[in-house]
Amino acid sequence: MTKPNTLVLAPHQERNASHISTRATRWLMAGSALALAACSSTPLPPWPATSASTPRPSSTVAAETEHVTSSASVSPVAPSTRLEALPYAAEIANLFPDPGERYSTPGLSEERRSFTTNSELAQLLLEVSQQSLNGQPRLGLLNSGNAQSGAPIYALVATNANSITPMALDETGLPTVMIVAGQQGTDAAATEALLVLSKELGAGGLLAPLLSKINIVFVPRANPDGFEKGIATTANGTDLRYDHLLLQTPEARFLAKLARDYRPAVLLDAGEFDAIEPSLQRLNAVRANDVGLQYAVTPNAHEFITKAAREWMHEPTVKALSQAGLRVDWAYEADPQEGFAMGTLNPTSLRNASSLKNMVSMGADSRGSDLGRTHLQRRVHSHVKAMTAILESAAQRGTDLHKVQTFVVRDVASKACRSTLSVQATPRTEQRDVTFVDAASAQIVQKNVAWRSSLNVGNPRTRSHACGYLLSPDAIEATERLSMLGVVVHRVAELSAVQSESYASGMGTASATVPSTQSIAQVSLQRATMEAPPGSFYVTMNQPLAYLAAAALEPDTPYSYFSNGVIRNLSDTTRVVATPDIVFEEE
Repeated sequence: MTKPNTLVLAPHQERNASHISTRATRWLMAGSALALAACSSTPLPPWPATSASTPRPSSTVAAETEHVTSSASVSPVAPSTRLEALPYAAEIANLFPDPGERYSTPGLSEERRSFTTNSELAQLLLEVSQQSLNGQPRLGLLNSGNAQSGAPIYALVATNANSITPMALDETGLPTVMIVAGQQGTDAAATEALLVLSKELGAGGLLAPLLSKINIVFVPRANPDGFEKGIATTANGTDLRYDHLLLQTPEARFLAKLARDYRPAVLLDAGEFDAIEPSLQRLNAVRANDVGLQYAVTPNAHEFITKAAREWMHEPTVKALSQAGLRVDWAYEADPQEGFAMGTLNPTSLRNASSLKNMVSMGADSRGSDLGRTHLQRRVHSHVKAMTAILESAAQRGTDLHKVQTFVVRDVASKACRSTLSVQATPRTEQRDVTFVDAASAQIVQKNVAWRSSLNVGNPRTRSHACGYLLSPDAIEATERLSMLGVVVHRVAELSAVQSESYASGMGTASATVPSTQSIAQVSLQRATMEAPPGSFYVTMNQPLAYLAAAALEPDTPYSYFSNGVIRNLSDTTRVVATPDIVFEEE
């Protein structure tokens, strides 16, 4: 494999999970190297060759959007004793036979009517972690996060390092894979699957050999309140799946800080989708695919991160699921108007926000959030196969992941003060044949539907790439959330002159305020020289998470901090358009 020979970053900084200031100081130490990158064109490294065992991606978007696999040759097996009525005809149910493997968790017991409870989940993870006391692999349980009710959110860390601290995992030099399940309280199968795999991490477990090549972080149930209430959202009605930029909920904040501290190279978001509605009402059909997959696609994500997600996550997972006799399609949901839509392009989902953190990211959803316990073993089987494929691919690609991330973090930082960024993009609507099960005939059929494709994007709104963003001293809440995401924020120590562009609303006023969740139609930019006062904040774009910061701070999108009231006044944010000479407070 050809080794990139032009760019090398400073070694990873040591971090402690509870010390943001230490992390910020480390980035300052790397600042001189990044500044050099910002002043010159950065050549791309040779892309690591794709393994012969991994299928190449389609050469066009059109070919990619047609990719569906089928398991029509799978013979049904006798159904287990049922404790609830089927949600549709037995002929349809026979198209989704149980797998040959039988998985075991508290919630998968034959006579159970409920899934694994929050207390059972905690007990199982505690037992798993205690198996590794004073030995290797080392497993540890984190419960530093809480849901809105106060219920703990657990993360299981597995490693061959001497401890489970972020610093110890860094010192292994191995990539970390993070898998998050249960963002919706109805995502039962994904949680049960992570519990199945958690039991295979200890000594003698099937996954234990992978820990010589990767570190692993599992979050089996990110939304314990939603599970307890039997609802998809968090306790206050927030859809956690789209709270990974604003961080309005403690659940999203926990996941953000976990990712900030453990810095996974690979992230998988595992959930479930509705199998029956609204396709039954619209098309007299139910969903046929066992799994929906979508790698991260969002404006400004680095091309190498997207490429790695497609080739090293999506393609191996499609192959593994297909070989297991499972039907695979793109992840999609019903469009509110008509037809169906792939996942959002916005940097609000866990996979998309993670890609702007330069993580190779994907989502995997199994068929059945509205099926109760029907097909539960098959749904868990789908996730076990998908998750295992991701873990094995990351273990195989450890060296490649390091090369890509080493290049990307420097390349992103080098774009400060030059080039352009996409402020917002929208997917195009096209027609596509989608596989369903006809409700009347119980036959697998193709139906042509309106399809909003995240792989076929319209012309995005663009803007020049700023050198940084100056935030007023009042923007404390915004800086706290940016720090949770891992964005480096400096505080101005002395009065400093900066070349800037201030935002003005369509009505020409720079003092406009916007109520929470209401976005403004447009802004104009007014260039001027201004003074950055002591106590104000500066977010440099000469950092690896620059595009995530821009997503939060460019005000004229429905997901920006200004549009959602995190930043109250339009004048609280100013674009800095020339490299500033600012004295910062010591971190």
